[in-house]
Amino acid sequence: MSGTSLDGIDLCLVNFKRVNKAWSFEILKAETIPYTKEWLYELKKAESCFGNKLIQLDFEYGKLLGETAVHFLEKHSIEADSIASHGHTIFHQIENGLTFQLGHGAALAAASNLLSISDFRSLDVALGGQGAPLVPYGDQELFSEFDCCINLGGIANLSFEKKGTRLAFDICACNMILNHLMREHFNKKFDQNGAISRQGNFNEFLFNQLNKLDYFQIDGPKSLGKEWIFQKIIPLFEKSNISIQDQLFTFSKHCAFQIGEVLRINKIRSNILLTGGGSKNKFLLELIRQEGFEITLPKEQTIDFKEALIFAFLGLKRILKENNTLKSVTGASRNSCGGSVYLP
Repeated sequence: MSGTSLDGIDLCLVNFKRVNKAWSFEILKAETIPYTKEWLYELKKAESCFGNKLIQLDFEYGKLLGETAVHFLEKHSIEADSIASHGHTIFHQIENGLTFQLGHGAALAAASNLLSISDFRSLDVALGGQGAPLVPYGDQELFSEFDCCINLGGIANLSFEKKGTRLAFDICACNMILNHLMREHFNKKFDQNGAISRQGNFNEFLFNQLNKLDYFQIDGPKSLGKEWIFQKIIPLFEKSNISIQDQLFTFSKHCAFQIGEVLRINKIRSNILLTGGGSKNKFLLELIRQEGFEITLPKEQTIDFKEALIFAFLGLKRILKENNTLKSVTGASRNSCGGSVYLP
């Protein structure tokens, strides 16, 4: 798994068991491999590449994923049956009917010599869906004891049951913006515990501008892409004429408010599972709790690797030829079994 916050490649080796249609899992090993400066540069500029360069990069990144997986398995002296890869999202423009995750499955399979599943989103998009979020299927099958699952990644998203149907959507940008501001102005990867954000002051004008964006007026199913976020949100900061600390504070407040609004509308108050890198941001956590909700933080391994774990599960379901994508979440014409399979 590689998220929009560009932290690195998450590797999660999981053993799944099914007893009487109920699934359980055990994480055997998990690790995040940071990107080199060269790969960070390539991934940041990939969206502006010419077609032939992007195709080349697709195969090179797939090879990188395969080689990284092999090194991970050798390091821990352990074997795997298959690899499921989310890849790294370069384009997500559902209004134009396209989504693209870098990391070609053929290159991944060739480099790893393992059965590989990739490109989980395209079938759902072809069926008229958003192609995202996909994690809610795993929430439904693996974390059903919670009333709601929220992931604070590059983009914050949630899933929950309503009248027996799993619903989910992206809530708002999250670490993608916080990390961007930290890299641009402090040369840091992220705001440790939200310490710098906490130093700022609330700016009501910027807060209102963020909340008035058209995305927040739309009911689900809906999903966010990097393109929309950088086109709509970054210019608001550039025009704000306030300190970076104030920008970080106000944006954190915006995230907490939008999460709170979604939970209030859907009458969810407690038994909420929170994962993703943003759940380690103590300041953001305080702001969410101030909205009046009871949050559960799982073990750190689950916080860090829940999305990678679930993509492993989606890959398993693809191998079993069972549905792994929900139309109630994405808005597609039907449930589907997404993912392209490559034999080594």
